[in-house]
Amino acid sequence: MSSAAASMPDVSSEDRLRADLYNFMGLLLAAPPDALLLEQTAALGGDADTDLGQAITGLADAAAKADPRDVAREYNALFIGLGRGELLPYASYYLTGFLNEKPLATLRQDLRARRVSRAPDRFEPEDNIATLMEVMAGLIVGRFDAPATIEDQKTFFNRHLAPWAGHFFSDLEKAKTARLYAHVGRVGRAFVEIEREGFRLASE
Repeated sequence: MSSAAASMPDVSSEDRLRADLYNFMGLLLAAPPDALLLEQTAALGGDADTDLGQAITGLADAAAKADPRDVAREYNALFIGLGRGELLPYASYYLTGFLNEKPLATLRQDLRARRVSRAPDRFEPEDNIATLMEVMAGLIVGRFDAPATIEDQKTFFNRHLAPWAGHFFSDLEKAKTARLYAHVGRVGRAFVEIEREGFRLASE
């Protein structure tokens, strides 16, 4: 995604970590990881006492053993395939059973209101999971404008991710063709739940 805003104002270290994880997930879901991204993923460490930490450790271990060519084939089978992949990672599909439906129109309205536009080299509908991860990261750190307030982050998350992202990541975790991406699914499922609970607590 792109925006007229060019600066990246300072944000708290906690929010920076949240944005980094959103960005990281967006990278893994936008395209198959190359050898460098797999190497970086293999170097990650997680807290053994949390579900998210265990999921990150599992993903790191899987990345350390992965061959980029095998992962590219896995990604293709999951998300592209002949005609379609095993999963369709779009909000419209998960919420209505069809692509390019009302959830996409609502998202586009919200993105325009935040002065966020699709980059010229992006052709996927904006309601795909990779783009939504990227947008959340941008809202947190102020990539599109001033950093979004926690209430604005919550509004965007609850409207465009909370209704379906956990379901998608659970499906990815259990997908027949998923190997490395089963771990991506586990990380995503745990992270979405943490964000959901964090936003709930912030409102109390």
